[in-house]
Formats: sequence, C-alpha cells, structure tokens
Amino acid sequence: MEVVLAQKFGFCAGVRVADKLVRQAAAKGLSGAILGQVVHNESVEAEMARMGFPTVHELEEARKHDGRIVFSAHGVAPSVRDEAKSLGLATIDTTCKFVTDIHKEISRSLSAGAFIAILGQQNHREVIGYTHDLDPSRYRIFYELAEVKEFDWESHPKVKIIFQTTINAEHFSEHVAEIRGRVPEAQIADTICYATKENQDALRELCVDPAIDAIVVIGGRFSKNTKELALIAGEFKRTFLVGTAAELTAEQFAGMKKVGVSAGASTPDYDIEAVVETLRGF
Repeated sequence: MEVVLAQKFGFCAGVRVADKLVRQAAAKGLSGAILGQVVHNESVEAEMARMGFPTVHELEEARKHDGRIVFSAHGVAPSVRDEAKSLGLATIDTTCKFVTDIHKEISRSLSAGAFIAILGQQNHREVIGYTHDLDPSRYRIFYELAEVKEFDWESHPKVKIIFQTTINAEHFSEHVAEIRGRVPEAQIADTICYATKENQDALRELCVDPAIDAIVVIGGRFSKNTKELALIAGEFKRTFLVGTAAELTAEQFAGMKKVGVSAGASTPDYDIEAVVETLRGF
C-alpha cells in the first residue's frame, strides 16, 4: 500500500518544548508529577510516567512525587500557580507561548472594559485555565451557534472574541459574524495556533488527491485538534481516527491502494512512524 503523509502534521513547537522540558528534568535525575496530561496523548502520558513524571489531577498529589509539579502545555490559572507556591511545590512550567499570549490578551481586554467571548469547549483544560479566575459576568464560552444567537449582546457594547487555539476557526465563522452583527465594537484576537491551521490546511490539500482511498488521522482521544483533523478529512474521504498502530487492521483497508496520513499536534513521532510502517505492510 502506498502511504502519503500530509506536508504538515504532528508535534507543534509548543508540544515539543513541553515534551523536551520534562525529558530534560528526567535526564537530570529529577522526578515529579504532571497536572493533567502534559499534552493530550496517551502514549506520551505513559512514557512520562515511566520517566518518573506520572499524571495527577490535584496539586496535593505532587507532594508524593518529589514535591515537584509540571504545568502542562495547556496552561493554568494564576490562582493555581499561587496554590502550588503555598504548598511549597517546585514547578516546571511548559505552558505553550500561544496560550500565555492569550492569557495576556484577556487581561488587557478586561482592563479596557471589554466582555470576553471565548469560542471553544467549556471543559477543555486550555479554556479552564483562561476562565477559572475570572468574574463570570465578564466572559462567556460559546460552542454552538445557537448559544451565540440566544445571548443578550445588548448588555455588552464592547466585546473581544477569543478562539481556543486548537479549534477549526472556519467552523466558527458564523459565530463571529453573528457577534459582529450584534455588537458594533466587537474585535477578534488572533489566537489560533499557527501549527493547528497549518496541519488543517495541509490535510485539505492531501484530501483533494482523487487517488487516495482513505485518510488515517493519529492522535490522543482527548485531543481537540486531532478530532478537528478527523472531521475535516471525513468531509472528503473515508477516515480512520486512531491512537496507535495497534488499532489498525488489514481488513479495514481491503482493496485500497493509496492512503493519506495526518496527525494531531500532540502526537509523538514514534506513533506516526509505527502507523506508516503498519500501513505499508498491508
């Protein structure tokens, strides 16, 4: 079987930095705990645990792991940093630069009197980090278009629109149009991660090849940007969303001659290589 990789795929710069920082700490003989997955990928999570950095979900748990906590690439609210300090925890901060920039943008916009409209998932760790410390009257998270249409925009004459970095901005164009139509002074912050957009654009280019029979998208089950890639591919081709090569079977690709491959921004190189090798063996 012929396998064609998208021009852009896999680890973004922010994820590579997060992965590198934990590896460097482990190489120095340090250990600790990661507050939530360092990136949304189960293979990376398991590897980090083997290196002495298991995932925890409460700061208190880090006391059992050398008193050291890793803040993931998704970032955390300022109050979480303060709590870690009060607990006497050493910290390793792997927050993505783009996420840090959004925290700053939100702070500036609030100081300027703007209401914050966040387009994204309410339960996504990145979004939780942005909103955890905010006054609920100063922001709202929107995912469905109906939520935007039903909201009382007349009470908010000045709005700053923020995108979760990992979403497909094109899917939210109607949301933006609705807000701008209702709020004359609505401004958009450029907060979509460039790597997410590049991966999506490269996948679309791959999908227009008429000779490709199917697309395989690789990534963690909690990775929003990976799911977005699968949705994009599904509009063009039969699509398989997998975490690792172990989920592939020859029967799934019976009769196919050419398959395209992409991967989410938190998918490690070794998972991608294993999938490509497996597909070529069919």
